[in-house]
Amino acid sequence: MILFRQLFDPNTWTYTYLLADPVTRDAIVIDPVLEQVERDLAVIAEMKVNLRFILETHVHADHVTGGGKLRHATGAQFVAGAGTELDCADILMGEGDVLAFGNEVIRSICTPGHTDGCTSYAWRNCLFTGDTLLIDACGRTDFQQGSAKKMYASLQKLLAYPDETLVYPAHDYNGRHVSSVAQEKEINPYVVGLDEASFEKKMQELNLPHPRFINVAVPGNLKCGEVE
Repeated sequence: MILFRQLFDPNTWTYTYLLADPVTRDAIVIDPVLEQVERDLAVIAEMKVNLRFILETHVHADHVTGGGKLRHATGAQFVAGAGTELDCADILMGEGDVLAFGNEVIRSICTPGHTDGCTSYAWRNCLFTGDTLLIDACGRTDFQQGSAKKMYASLQKLLAYPDETLVYPAHDYNGRHVSSVAQEKEINPYVVGLDEASFEKKMQELNLPHPRFINVAVPGNLKCGEVE
């Protein structure tokens, strides 16, 4: 038995994940959204779990994290990748660091490229890939410490996991919920047939508008969502 919920914020296309140990009822949440904190607290109560850790995959540019508000409401610790250098975090995780919640463990994977602090998390046969590996896509690399070279290396690191590993991204804009390493290796246009040079060229040719909430989201997330 596992306790697992995938939640969605339609305004920012963001997935939030809640995982819990079914024995101890200790839980973690990954990438909560500020406007959805009441929903998340209701789900926590419904599942009868105790939130221990709030994990962020990176300093988001499209929404303000609900982590600060959840930390105040539950006493959970705020966790981010070491590359974020967030002074407001309780725990900064480096490559291969492990958090235990009850009898479950989750491990950090440094996956810079979208931002310097991007961190993916491995749990059981699942990868929570943030804005690094998306379904049929990858995170953009044109602002906020973006680096196509680092992104390429991070994608190779994630795609080295077993084919059956499930991929849960931070966003999807087409109603898809989950992928797998095998699927991404086979059909992701940012992966298939691209060496490092061709990947960098592809990323440089993207012409995307900046996220609409970037001027609010980034400053708020540099404070761990501690906004008024």
